[in-house]
Amino acid sequence: MAKYKVLLMLVGLLISWQVYSQQASDTIPGTFTLEQCISYTLKNGAAVHQAQIDASIAERDVRIGLSSWLPQISAQYAAVHNIRRQTSVFGDQVITIGTKYNSNILFQATQTLYSNDVFLASRAAKYTRMQAAENIQSNKIDAVVEVSKAFYDILFTREQLRILNENILRQEKQYRDAHSRYESGLADKTDYQRASISLANTRSSRKRTYESTHAKFAYLKQLMGIDPKKELTLQYDSATLMSEGILIDTTQTPSYVSRIEYQQLQTQMRLLQLNTNYYKLGFLPTLSAYINYNPLFFNNSLPDLYNKAYPTSALGIQASIPIFTGTKRLQNVKRARLQEDRLQVQLDNTQRAIYTEYQTALANYKSDYNEWQVLRQNAEIAKEVYNTIKLQYDEGIKAYVDLIVAETDLQTAQLNYYNALFQVLSSKLDYEKALGIINVN
Repeated sequence: MAKYKVLLMLVGLLISWQVYSQQASDTIPGTFTLEQCISYTLKNGAAVHQAQIDASIAERDVRIGLSSWLPQISAQYAAVHNIRRQTSVFGDQVITIGTKYNSNILFQATQTLYSNDVFLASRAAKYTRMQAAENIQSNKIDAVVEVSKAFYDILFTREQLRILNENILRQEKQYRDAHSRYESGLADKTDYQRASISLANTRSSRKRTYESTHAKFAYLKQLMGIDPKKELTLQYDSATLMSEGILIDTTQTPSYVSRIEYQQLQTQMRLLQLNTNYYKLGFLPTLSAYINYNPLFFNNSLPDLYNKAYPTSALGIQASIPIFTGTKRLQNVKRARLQEDRLQVQLDNTQRAIYTEYQTALANYKSDYNEWQVLRQNAEIAKEVYNTIKLQYDEGIKAYVDLIVAETDLQTAQLNYYNALFQVLSSKLDYEKALGIINVN
């Protein structure tokens, strides 16, 4: 009885552990920094996961090709009921040949000694694996860039909401003050009407901005491979983001070989060169060795068919030699060389495209960085102007319309500043991608 209790306890612990493990695998951290978002995406993102599956498929293809070097063992079985047996004439006699029932089982082992197809598979295995690894790397680079931009986009939207909330608090107070002035006879009715219009517009902007966050979070979850129904909280430090996340050395020059796109084309070129050599060696024979064992069974009685066997066996080498293929091999060689020439043109053009992309990314980064600096100064100036006009309005020096204009300018300047911040962060990512220095590790 005690043994059964111990067994039940062990089973219960095993089930509990499996449930806990399943729950643990389904949980995600409560908050994500940018680095955690990238790390999670590289492990769970759909594009990266698909590329990893493609690499596994490529590995299976390689092993399928290489398996032809191993012995190939087969068996064949046949059983025949001769309804009308063959007859033959020997002199003046007509003789029936064969038995009513016969059967045979052929066991054969074949070993490839040389085959152009298998030789190509052996040489191409390295580059096929390399191609699959480069495809994973390319998808990881794209994932890092896309997730980072989506992360920055959400941060920019949050800053928009913060600015709009501050403006709404300010405008609500201005509306109440303008309405009190109107009731006291100190101001015109149009002042609080303008305040009402401005407040309604800002609330509408806040509503539109707030609703857009749901779509932006959904897009980020899609990139990361997170269940859309799960909560996702982002964590960031604005000061660190602006001090460390914006600056980059703009004196760097692009290296073509550091770009994954160029590496992929180089690997493709190596595979095409192997393909050309394959057709060049098409005149070589295919050699293989074989051994077989073939027991034969003959009898006129079906129940006694397998009582006695008459085996045969053979060991030999066979060769298949292509003597004339109607110039097919020569045409394949010329076609393969043309494919190499075409890819070489693409390689040369890719170098030019990489340099163009680098120059474009560098120009955009410098322009966006300069605009961010200018708009940051504009935001500070707009805030000073608003504070000054607000004091003057409270003292009765400035009209309410001046206050409305100053507040609109302040809101626009603040939103433009954070939009410029988002643009310069995105431009930096494009510049790093153009240089081929995106870190996926």
